[in-house]
Parts: sequence; C-alpha cells; structure tokens
Amino acid sequence: MQKSKTLKGLLAASAVAALFSAVGVQAQPQTNAAQSGAAGQTESSARLSSGDEKALKDMAQANINEVAAAKIALSKAESSDVKAFAQKMVDDHGAALTKVQSVAQQKGVTLPTEPDAQHKAMVDKLEKQSGDAFDKMYMENAGTKDHQMVLSKLQSDAKNIKDADVKALADAHTPVVEQHLKTAQEMNK
Repeated sequence: MQKSKTLKGLLAASAVAALFSAVGVQAQPQTNAAQSGAAGQTESSARLSSGDEKALKDMAQANINEVAAAKIALSKAESSDVKAFAQKMVDDHGAALTKVQSVAQQKGVTLPTEPDAQHKAMVDKLEKQSGDAFDKMYMENAGTKDHQMVLSKLQSDAKNIKDADVKALADAHTPVVEQHLKTAQEMNK
C-alpha cells in the first residue's frame, strides 16, 4: 500500500515536472507578469507594440495561407515531389501557427483564422487546375512567390519587433521560410 502511494506520488510529480518543462519559456512571461502585479493578459497586451502585433498577425496569416494551399495540393497534386512538399508545408506551417497562436493568446492578440482575400482567390484558381498545370501553379504561387513575400515581411517586421517572445518566433520562422523558398525554387527549375 505504501509503495503504491509513493509510486502514484512520483508519477504525479513527474507529470507536473514534464508539463512545466514542456511549457518552458512560454510560461515565463505569465510568471513575470504575476510577480510584477500585472493584471494577466490585458497588461501583457498593453505592452505589445503595434509592430509586434503586426508581426504576430503577419506570421499567423502566412501560416494559414500556406496550410490552406498545401491541403489542396495534397489531394490534387500529380507529382509525388509536389505532394511531399505540400505535406512539409502542412507540417511546418501548422506547427508554426500553433506557436504563433500560443504567444498571441498570452499577449491578448486576436489573429486571423482563414486565408486572406488574395489567397482565397489563389485557392479558387488552384481548385480549377489539375495534373501538371496544378503542380506548376501551386509551386510557383504557394511555393516560390508566397515564400518570397513571407520572407520579405519577416525581415521587414523584424526591424520593428521589441517583444522577446515575438522576436523569438520571427527568428525561428525565418530559416524555415528560407529553406522552403530554396526547395521550391529548386523544384521549379
């Protein structure tokens, strides 16, 4: 009986330790805000500059746009290479979006939830294509053009980022976007 209670206690302590280590850096801003007597998310949001908020929204929008186009490519692409690229976009941009959403929630920032008008139009055009024409259009637009635009926005937004959490996101996004762009350019040759 005593061993069972000790084992349950150790398991509970391990689970709590794992939870806190998984949250890691994301938990620190909340702890710091609580220590300084801040009023939670409202105070955190008040400290976020317009440049930081714009950067968060731009990163979210880019990830949403990429995931939407890639999901279509997974079902419509003819080439296995294009399908593999699309799956990487879903995986990478889906994970990045989750991180952006987490920081935005901590900072009290409302993010977009669907592709923007330009990308909805691109999705409509992609839906009407098939075969090699689809693959070419997807790789040119979602592959090359979008990643060039996103990289440019990331670099531009980075100049105005003051918040450490938002800066960390932008710094983490940049090399991933650069690699996606490089891969897309190589595939378009």
